[in-house]
Amino acid sequence: MAAQIEMDANLAEYVTRMSLRDDEILADLRAETARFPVAHAMLVMPEEAQFIALLATTVRAESVLEIGTFTGYTTLCLARVVGPGGRVVTCDISEPWTRIASRYWARAGVDDRIDLRIGDAVETLATIVETDGPECFDLVFVDADKERSVHYYEQAVALTRPGGLIVLDNTLFFGRVVDPAAQDAATVAIRELNQVVRADTRVEASMLSIGDGVTIARKRDR
Repeated sequence: MAAQIEMDANLAEYVTRMSLRDDEILADLRAETARFPVAHAMLVMPEEAQFIALLATTVRAESVLEIGTFTGYTTLCLARVVGPGGRVVTCDISEPWTRIASRYWARAGVDDRIDLRIGDAVETLATIVETDGPECFDLVFVDADKERSVHYYEQAVALTRPGGLIVLDNTLFFGRVVDPAAQDAATVAIRELNQVVRADTRVEASMLSIGDGVTIARKRDR
């Protein structure tokens, strides 16, 4: 059995070239986002966004929740696959970042499928639970502030239908999860999240080493 291979720059470039089906709108959005110093840490890899959109397709997602929008790259990918009658509810606290996102959503012709909620995500999620009720989403993607990761995960489980998917980003957190010296709040929170998911009998889950670590959890059928 082959062991995990090391992903150097040449191999990473090959994976991108062989798997990414890009277009001008997505490329332009990445390029505009890349002008900002935070882009390296915050922008989802395009291959990962494409993979998440593929997951949404496999569960025939028509209703998607995204916790953490940034400049809306993954939002755009998801809005395309939910179709004209679908919806993507996306939550973020930043108006400047999401103003960039909105321009590209409109350019792609999917802005009518996207429900952007600006505000603290904890409050936004509480409102969604109150207004929409539990188990109202086919897929939930979590890529927000890491310190509250366990809270977001618990809300995601509550809001995902049986058989639906929860996708958690940054679960390897720049490799810091295995560094004993890394005791900052974000790293500690990601370690706790990983332990919670590993022990959670409500879901079937697998952690993948794509990007900065992606955990996929399927909510068990009753």
